[in-house]
Amino acid sequence: MTSTPTAALSEAGVSIWLDDLSRERITSGSLKDLISTRNVVGVTTNPSIFAAALANGESYAAQVQQLAASGADVDKAVFEITTDDVIEACDVFAPVYKATNGVDGRVSIEVDPRLSRDTQGTINEAKELFDKVGRSNVLIKIPATQEGLPAISAVIAAGISVNVTLIFSLERYREVINAFMVGIEQARENGHDLSSIHSVASFFVSRVDAEIDKRLDAVGSDDAKALKGKAGLANARLAYQVFEESFATERWQVLAAAGANAQRPLWASTGVKDPALPDTLYVTELVAPGVVNTMPEKTLEATADHGKVTGDTVTGTYTESAAILDALDRQGVDYKEVVDLLEAEGLDKFVVSWGELLETVSTALNGAREA
Repeated sequence: MTSTPTAALSEAGVSIWLDDLSRERITSGSLKDLISTRNVVGVTTNPSIFAAALANGESYAAQVQQLAASGADVDKAVFEITTDDVIEACDVFAPVYKATNGVDGRVSIEVDPRLSRDTQGTINEAKELFDKVGRSNVLIKIPATQEGLPAISAVIAAGISVNVTLIFSLERYREVINAFMVGIEQARENGHDLSSIHSVASFFVSRVDAEIDKRLDAVGSDDAKALKGKAGLANARLAYQVFEESFATERWQVLAAAGANAQRPLWASTGVKDPALPDTLYVTELVAPGVVNTMPEKTLEATADHGKVTGDTVTGTYTESAAILDALDRQGVDYKEVVDLLEAEGLDKFVVSWGELLETVSTALNGAREA
């Protein structure tokens, strides 16, 4: 019998990544502790996480003073501070990276979200971040915007591992997989070792329920209310079906034979927003072989405390999941409208958080210069 729910989750084929990073978490030993006690094998960051870390962290004071003394502007300071955290986290996870042959032990850092509609700008910054971190277990996060798709291909073609983020729709997910395969095909032409390139596709879950449930409440019928809390899981489960189908094609088999690694689905936004729903819903109900679940600490601890892992809860659910999306359509909930809105809102939130991060660091730099 498996000793803990997180160990059971790992044994069922789910890689547990923490959706959080701060210098204090690294220096206190908290991150290393989660590897041994919670089966955590990776970390994801985003502009919101860095903004919170910088706003609440005294751990950055010494570096801010050094950057101020060197005359660094705010953009340079943010670049140095965030990449330093990622470098240290990569080193913490180096043993996991080695033990899993590069599959896990990964740390993600996102390109400046203000570049999300700028293909070439995204490519340039992705390469700059990769070179700066200088660790093979880093993943560069690129949003799955229309402009981001060719950037994903180009960065992978350069031999850089990528975390594609902010995926909400099944259609966009198919485009992401295609962009990944194009990148792998180009990487092969460029002479890169395909076995060294890894990628995950971050499919967002709870935000889908939050938006759709709001619309179901507005409809107000019993049939509408009966669908609450079901869309996020259905959407994600159908994404896994897309994953299975896409990586069973002849196109992929050719690349796999050349040493390529499949792009794994990653469940993101797995913290439950509706208190009426179980707090481990987006963990225990999305168990499938070869997926990543990146969890905020609250969700991770809830899973460790009382998560009931019953094996694969995804494959075999596709007919039922498709029926849920059809039922939503009959209630007047427009799927495309919802996912388009969520992508736009997600990008806006990251830009706002980036602005808060710049403001926090700017204030700190000015304070250091005046001290």
